[in-house]
Amino acid sequence: MTDSTRVSPEPATESPAARPRADRYDPKAVEPKWQARWAQGRVFEVDEDPAKPKYYCLEMFPYPSGRIHMGHVRVYSIGDVIARYKRMRGFNVLHPMGWDAFGMPAENAAIKNKTHPAEWTYKNIGYMKSQLQRMGLSYDWRREVTTCAPEYYRWEQWLFTRMFQKGLAYKRLGTVNWCPVDETVLANEQVEGGRCWRCGAEVTTRELSQWFFRITAYAEELLEGLDRLTGWPERVVTMQRNWIGKSVGAEIEFDVEGSSEPIRVFTTRPDTLGGATFMSLAPEHPRVAELAKQGGREAEVAAFVEKVRRQERIRRTAEDQEKEGVFTGAYCVNPLNGRRMPIWVANFVLMDYGTGAVMAVPTGDQRDFEFARKYGLPMVLSVTPKGEPPLDPAKMTEAYTAPGVLVNSGPFDGMDSEAAKDAIAEWLAARGKGRKTVSYRLRDWGISRQRYWGAPVPIIYCPDHGAVPVPDDQLPVVLPEDVEFTGTGASPLAKLERFVNAPCPTCGKMGRRETDTMDTFVESSWYFARYTSPGYDRGMFDRLKAKYWLPVDQYIGGVEHAILHLLYARFYTKVMRDFGLVDFDEPFTNLLSQGMVIKDGAKMSKSHGNVVDPDALIDQYGADTARLFSLFAAPPEKDLEWSDQGVQGCFRFISRVWRLVVEEPDLWRDGPEVGVSVDREALPRELAALRRKTHATIKKVTDDLDGFRFNTAIAAIMELVNAIYLAREAHGTAGAAGSVLREAIVAVVRLLAPFVPHVADELWERMGGRETLVFQNWPTFDPALVQADEVLIVVQVNGKVRSRITLPADSPEDDVRAAALADARVREFTGGKPPRKVVVVPNKLVSIVV
Repeated sequence: MTDSTRVSPEPATESPAARPRADRYDPKAVEPKWQARWAQGRVFEVDEDPAKPKYYCLEMFPYPSGRIHMGHVRVYSIGDVIARYKRMRGFNVLHPMGWDAFGMPAENAAIKNKTHPAEWTYKNIGYMKSQLQRMGLSYDWRREVTTCAPEYYRWEQWLFTRMFQKGLAYKRLGTVNWCPVDETVLANEQVEGGRCWRCGAEVTTRELSQWFFRITAYAEELLEGLDRLTGWPERVVTMQRNWIGKSVGAEIEFDVEGSSEPIRVFTTRPDTLGGATFMSLAPEHPRVAELAKQGGREAEVAAFVEKVRRQERIRRTAEDQEKEGVFTGAYCVNPLNGRRMPIWVANFVLMDYGTGAVMAVPTGDQRDFEFARKYGLPMVLSVTPKGEPPLDPAKMTEAYTAPGVLVNSGPFDGMDSEAAKDAIAEWLAARGKGRKTVSYRLRDWGISRQRYWGAPVPIIYCPDHGAVPVPDDQLPVVLPEDVEFTGTGASPLAKLERFVNAPCPTCGKMGRRETDTMDTFVESSWYFARYTSPGYDRGMFDRLKAKYWLPVDQYIGGVEHAILHLLYARFYTKVMRDFGLVDFDEPFTNLLSQGMVIKDGAKMSKSHGNVVDPDALIDQYGADTARLFSLFAAPPEKDLEWSDQGVQGCFRFISRVWRLVVEEPDLWRDGPEVGVSVDREALPRELAALRRKTHATIKKVTDDLDGFRFNTAIAAIMELVNAIYLAREAHGTAGAAGSVLREAIVAVVRLLAPFVPHVADELWERMGGRETLVFQNWPTFDPALVQADEVLIVVQVNGKVRSRITLPADSPEDDVRAAALADARVREFTGGKPPRKVVVVPNKLVSIVV
């Protein structure tokens, strides 16, 4: 790849003001001019056109936090290049933008600044929109959506009522982080060191009645669908696969002494059942209190459960977290061997996984091993290495988790552990004590938020009819704005009587409106569909328009959204499909996950003090330079290391291209598209080489853009610009030279159009081009010219590169072999000995073995 510092002979300190000539490149004059032209001409507005192939290009929409940052510049530049390129390739391109506008940051800012979240949000949207427009992004702003607008969230409320009626939305107790001072639920990221991020109070866990979406009903389909997402990065697919976490195993019932209700566990290792010596329950397990009472240890168990409630849930399962527990005093029975097993409560068992109960096999699981050693619990071997003496539990230093043969397992002793998994599951099923089953790590999506700034859950609680969905003609349930923010306590909605008090839609009795709002992931799970018809008021979207545009052809966004957002959008798409709204299964055909922006070895952020302000960058160098650097400095999927010198180099390169056009006005008397009329055979060698390079560059940039290799595409254009300067210096601009130079410069400007659209359109106009390059076709290349007349062939001797030879392209193999063996450098290393073997790779390599 060409180093940007080698692009121009100008000093590295050149800035927009450094060149005194009146016709120097001035982005402050060029960029506002073309942004106004594009807006006035409505060039990016698009409607359905069955006569053209469609292409839906979408970047993940931003949260309106106040200002864009370099991460925004990078991802939106990537999307804009793709959208502009596809337009020039003849596609009907949809490229929209909007705002993920609900969420806690706005509410917290309202509390801090004594303003309303709506005022804070819309003010930020206005400012950030102006920043994005300064970048020259090719958005159809008619399609702008704002998720906090009632006309948007009305339709997710509408779908919620359908999901409720089908059992896909339901309410049950769920465990949440709870701040006792602010009296509010906290997200995991708002718990810092076990304390509330805002007031510093020690956080506990609490069971609250929460709304859930039954995403687990689609677990298998979500998993199987990953195999068809061939346009997604493998690491994202793997992350989703692991999050869904399919496990094949057995559900086993353990009878509880003194109770008719057994404890059920799920395990992927039924082969280790013979080594199960105690039971571990999650502190949140619904039977903990009952078992503690039965065992006469209510006080001890209650104290332990309260202690665990104060621990961060994510820390409870960490490998370095101390394993702690308490005995309930109750016992259950191992169904394989009748062993009496004490029932414990353990801090590392979570209710969110499996059944919240674990059969503990200390010799086969490391956590159980550590727990048993700490509390002196029995250890019985169930699997031992094949062909070796049985392990001695008393001498084991860690659990044995590999396959082997069974011991202490009754009728299954001596059986291979893998075969025993099915055999034991079948044995249990025959006795009514278990069954083979599949479990998923995936849990239902908890969408309740006990906060204000979100879409209200459209439910009214009636004393006679329970939870009743709000009828369609009463939607949207509008979030009231006349609320008071105190900074403490529950959502202000709960204190607003005119909102809370509502008649039951079924019987008319006065009921109580739900005051929970929906998780903001709900809004971002379907916004891509709303863009197809944002003003539509008879449904979530116009189904005919959605049928034309959807699914999204190219989705672009950070890998931090690889799991939840993408998983929820996939789930929501399947729900919409099942309600007849769409006819496809997956929302995003292709996915590009861009890397972060790094400066001084750390992610660019305010907390690291290494932020580069995009506005300041655009003020100094222009949006085209900011775009070009963000695209050139690294492949899109890799992290981008910030470089002030790299930014300056990109500005210098744009200036060099500018001078190619403005310093040679005679070249453009007949416009840019007159073509090359000279005889190819009559051209001097250097001009013929420039023609070949022009067409080879068009092919290279086309191929690279198809593969999202933006950095190498830009490097190829830079190399062509260097070649143009050398040819102009050697041959001038008269006659055939002018014709060849004109063709090359036109190619450069058109190839640059997706990357630096302002300057490309300005130069196109100065060259006499009609309209904007947005409406021009992508340049094509002559295949005959792309074929090089000569090629450089590498010659290896015994696997090491020893020379390089230049030969006519597609030379016969015998000629290539003879030339390689005759080369003076090669002869030094062969010593004149006849070769044992010579392998010729056409136009690339000769490998000689002596």
